[in-house]
Amino acid sequence: MRRFWPRILIVLSILGSFHLYMWWRLVAPLPEPWRCVGTVVLCLGMPSFVASMLVSRKMTRESRKVLLMIGYMWFGIATYLMLGAIISNIAVVFGAPPTTMAALGGIGAIGAVIYGLVHVTRGAQVKRVDLALPGLGVQEYRVVQLTDVHIGTMLGEKFAQDVVDKVNALTPDLIVITGDFVDGNLDELRADVEPFRDLRAKDGVLSVTGNHEYYWQTEAWLEHIRSLGIRVLRNERVTIEGVMQVAGVDDSSQTEDVPRAVEGRDPSLPLVLLAHHPSTIRRSQDKVDLQLSGHTHGGQLLPLGWLARLFEPAVSGFAKFGRTWLYISEGTGYWGPPMRVGTTQEITHLTLRPA
Repeated sequence: MRRFWPRILIVLSILGSFHLYMWWRLVAPLPEPWRCVGTVVLCLGMPSFVASMLVSRKMTRESRKVLLMIGYMWFGIATYLMLGAIISNIAVVFGAPPTTMAALGGIGAIGAVIYGLVHVTRGAQVKRVDLALPGLGVQEYRVVQLTDVHIGTMLGEKFAQDVVDKVNALTPDLIVITGDFVDGNLDELRADVEPFRDLRAKDGVLSVTGNHEYYWQTEAWLEHIRSLGIRVLRNERVTIEGVMQVAGVDDSSQTEDVPRAVEGRDPSLPLVLLAHHPSTIRRSQDKVDLQLSGHTHGGQLLPLGWLARLFEPAVSGFAKFGRTWLYISEGTGYWGPPMRVGTTQEITHLTLRPA
């Protein structure tokens, strides 16, 4: 607790500095009454995200949803107000009128938020990708990847059922879930994850843990996920006879153990690794043929994906490290604001063929 409040004060100081900058560039140049309205909105919005995260965990699900929606929405709005402020500042430096640029920055931010909200209403979309793997034991093998589903306060049973219906329509050979499957208490979300019991694939459903699995009753959740017919790989490996091997590791923030997961692999078969964080590639490079990951959401809100590159070796799609391919899904659900700008909620349909 002694460390808690100093950290909160640091966070609030940083947020306060950002909001002061937004006020200076987007609100101060405006005429009244818009200057007064903008000032009040920024002052009310500034603490909302932190406050909602601190208070909501002990509330009922419905009450938590209302409070989190306020905080999450302001996070999304502030992201684009900040971007508008930066663009406005640059334009003013080059001679553009401050009042005009302040108005355009605010209008642009509102437009981006509306687009992001509408985009999310489309739900998860199937993205088809192909990859040739040396040594694959069949002419074609179809894998569906789900990741960052985030069943929780914001996404529930209806979303889960829609995902399951879309996945089953693809008739995959294998379904994999690469972490951050759930985001809340088991007792509250038991019914919401029930549709996943109906996932169907010839060779079953495999999953690994993400960082969010460790925020909520980890062992109870893992036991329940197994009861849905989903096998959780915890630094271990399975063989799909005559096709390939699949290994899975715990989240890199916890007990990830790549050497243990790949030890004793069959060198005659390709090895696919399920790992929530893309950064696991630093330890799996040249030990596996393909790593499937999530975590980044592709940034979720453009341009946050650019910032994610400071922490991850790649943010979305394919990349190659040595002889190892890495594929990063942009995520099936979303976390935080119910918005997607420059990214899409993704159900990955990966078709593997022999090289």
